[in-house]
Amino acid sequence: MDDEAVIARRREATTSGTLPGRSRGRLADEVYDALLGQMMSLRIEPGSRVTIDVLARELGVSQTPIRDALNRMESEGLVVRVPHAGYRIPPQITRHRFEDMLELRLLLEPAAARRSAERASPAQVAGMRRMLEDMAELEGGKGPAAYGAFGLRDAAFHDLVASSAENQVIREALARLHTHVHLFRLHRDAQVTHLAMAEHEEVVAAIAARDPDAAAYAMRRHILLSGERFRRLFDEAEAAEGMTEKA
Repeated sequence: MDDEAVIARRREATTSGTLPGRSRGRLADEVYDALLGQMMSLRIEPGSRVTIDVLARELGVSQTPIRDALNRMESEGLVVRVPHAGYRIPPQITRHRFEDMLELRLLLEPAAARRSAERASPAQVAGMRRMLEDMAELEGGKGPAAYGAFGLRDAAFHDLVASSAENQVIREALARLHTHVHLFRLHRDAQVTHLAMAEHEEVVAAIAARDPDAAAYAMRRHILLSGERFRRLFDEAEAAEGMTEKA
């Protein structure tokens, strides 16, 4: 399945309450994407329990694609199997884990953007621009569903850049991080979507201009600024915890 088809499938799966009829493989993929959307929008909260029968009723599918999707999510560390009790969503990432993820992104994503400026086809650049248009429609959207949908498109945008770099190892490494799942679960903030949009546009402009240095710089700047935005959430949480202990 090509990148455009993946994006279209994710869009469909995360903007409706139930899933349309599909083959088992595609249906399991759409269940996976729908669950990611619910996690990123905090409809399924960190630490909460999820059960196969409840999800099957909610999504209007049989238990088989639910099991397939949850097995995949378990292998990727996105859910934890609880013996005789279904699955549980992991707690929020720790600050230490966040800093480690940020460090790895700074090593990989500017390099991917640099290669994208050298190798991306006109069709791939056009795909990035269409993705930004999709994200612009969700920018400033209210409610957890809109925020979760924006987060999935944010992840898809970064995947498009990595894909156009033609380095499958970098793409796979970034996909295994599930960075956007963890970050967008931290907090719902309209400012995150607004600022990210402008930074993404700078990345695409540099790639389209075939300027590898500018593309790498724009991506590095985006990751650093994004890191600062999310790092403040940890600062605020630690400050609030300190106030509680003093009280």
